[in-house]
Amino acid sequence: MTPELGQIALILALLLSLAQGVLPLIGAWRGNAALMGIARPAALGQAVFVWMAFGLLAWSLLSLDFSVQYVAANANIALPWYYRFAAVWGAHEGSLLLWIAILATWTVLLAAFSRHLPQHFAARVLAVLGLVSVGFLAFILLTSNPFGRLSPIPLDGNELNPVLQDPGMTFHPPVLYTGYVGFSVAFAFAVAALLGGELEQAWVRWARPWTNVAWACLTAGIVAGSWWAYAELGWGGWWFWDPVENASFMPWLVGTALIHTQAVTEKRGSLRAWTILLSILAFSLSLLGTFLVRSGVLTSVHAFAADPRRGLYILIFLVVVVGGSLLLYALRAPRIASGKPFAAASRETAILIGNLLLTVAAAMVLLGTLFPLIADAFGLGKVSVGPPYFGLLFPLLMLPVVLLLPFGPYLRWGQADAAPLKALGTRAGIAAMACALVGSIVADGQAKAIAGIGVATWVAAGTALYVYKRWRELPRGRRFPAEMAGMLIAHAGVAVFVAGVLVSESLSVERDVRLAPGQTAEIAGYSFRFDGVQLIDGPNWKAEQGSVQVSRDGQVVAQLHPQKRLYSSERIQTESAIDPGITRDLYVALGEPLDDQHIEYDWTLRLYYKPFIRWIWAGGLLMMLGGFVSACARRFRAPASAARPAAVPAHDGLVIAQESHP
Repeated sequence: MTPELGQIALILALLLSLAQGVLPLIGAWRGNAALMGIARPAALGQAVFVWMAFGLLAWSLLSLDFSVQYVAANANIALPWYYRFAAVWGAHEGSLLLWIAILATWTVLLAAFSRHLPQHFAARVLAVLGLVSVGFLAFILLTSNPFGRLSPIPLDGNELNPVLQDPGMTFHPPVLYTGYVGFSVAFAFAVAALLGGELEQAWVRWARPWTNVAWACLTAGIVAGSWWAYAELGWGGWWFWDPVENASFMPWLVGTALIHTQAVTEKRGSLRAWTILLSILAFSLSLLGTFLVRSGVLTSVHAFAADPRRGLYILIFLVVVVGGSLLLYALRAPRIASGKPFAAASRETAILIGNLLLTVAAAMVLLGTLFPLIADAFGLGKVSVGPPYFGLLFPLLMLPVVLLLPFGPYLRWGQADAAPLKALGTRAGIAAMACALVGSIVADGQAKAIAGIGVATWVAAGTALYVYKRWRELPRGRRFPAEMAGMLIAHAGVAVFVAGVLVSESLSVERDVRLAPGQTAEIAGYSFRFDGVQLIDGPNWKAEQGSVQVSRDGQVVAQLHPQKRLYSSERIQTESAIDPGITRDLYVALGEPLDDQHIEYDWTLRLYYKPFIRWIWAGGLLMMLGGFVSACARRFRAPASAARPAAVPAHDGLVIAQESHP
């Protein structure tokens, strides 16, 4: 009965999403308050039924109801309960249900916290989200039903993919999807503004906290996925430019541009058309990522099995959503006012330059991701676009953005004074050169590491100087505004991230060695002594577990235990062993025995020394934290009439917002 209840819940959710998507739009068009009032209860009802379906699928997995096809395909008796729960999103149907549940949650939260919005505008926003839900609910019911019955009922199910049996996979997909789906809110605000012709900047202020939270969640999801790939896949890297990695990275780049251009539009009324376009593109790229993952058109360790019906449906849905919103944008664009003028040396110009570079970078990633498909479609043969392409072009596009970063807070709206910028450039430049000089000694002349130290110091010094400047200017007892604090935290995260990436990539050491028990290999001043392999049993796997003692200068640093696991499905999974540290990771992956019949003999091992690699994820987490802090700004929660920034005259006679932060 549980599967039938789940399917009924999804059907009822679809009906409510239709009501939410159609009736409030009619009400806003006719000025009918009763029809507009349907939006909130319909959104709540839809969320209740979607989460009911999600809970029923989770219960089916936890109780091992093998009469449900999804359960039999993704869980077995030996699977621990926590991985049974994670199996809810371990395959296509369940992960799509998670996507829909998160979309319903965003919609309910928006319905609850948007009562200060004009009724007609809130009705249109919720209606747009309802129509998006219609598309996904129809998709899951028509092509991806997670509650399909299986007959005859098997005594046991299949193994959940061993790659997914990792703690990181219990939180990586939900957090990533929260960011993906969160951009639907910015999309809904933009489309609602276009539908109603409300193209002033008021809607942008209402959308900003939602966009910041979505961006922060997507950042957290990407960071978690990178850490999972590093720890679980046994290759020692943190980013491979995999097509599905790129699918999450593209909306992140456009979302980064969006959160900055929203600040310009809200505070100055400028770049309104650009803000609307980026709102559409951020969610469109999220939908494109869904297509890439679920259609099977690209090969990836993250992708689900190919199904032409699913791919065709998502492609049609993508064309309707993206094409319809861009058509609406094209029709309304001539009515969008240009906003206040600004000089070449101004905060608006700096943000616009950064936005253009971020958008071009997203387009570059999109081209590299889709080019193999395009080449194959036109009969040009199999073409591979890999790390060399991305590794060359992406840093070239991002270098100007990073170099401009310290100047952003100092630049004023409208027109900036050059004197503070020169002083900042001098001080930050001296700090960067001094640290790069010291780093050249430590890094043994490695150019990439030296550049990383210099650029990271440039950003960090500029951020620190601005913090000191504002701290001196703030009245006693006043705190940094949340929006400003979030910006500074995120910029500091960029500095930490840049240092981690360039230093780690430049100074990492890797060795493949052959060792017999008792033998030692040296790497980066550390001694790795292989003490042999023993057989151990896990809850649903058997493993050959190595023992490696790491020492330096005669002192034992760590005892590492890499594994090669054999799961009940006969799949083998390598489990690396890592000794983490603030300034370095020591990483061991177990290879193969040189004699399969005698595992006590020689083995191959892969040894890594990874300096400052954890700074990559620390920087990402700081960026995430900055996004959340910025979203907590008190003025975002105030009614529109009470939240307009005070204005003071600028040196050039223009009026600028008193806040000096984006």
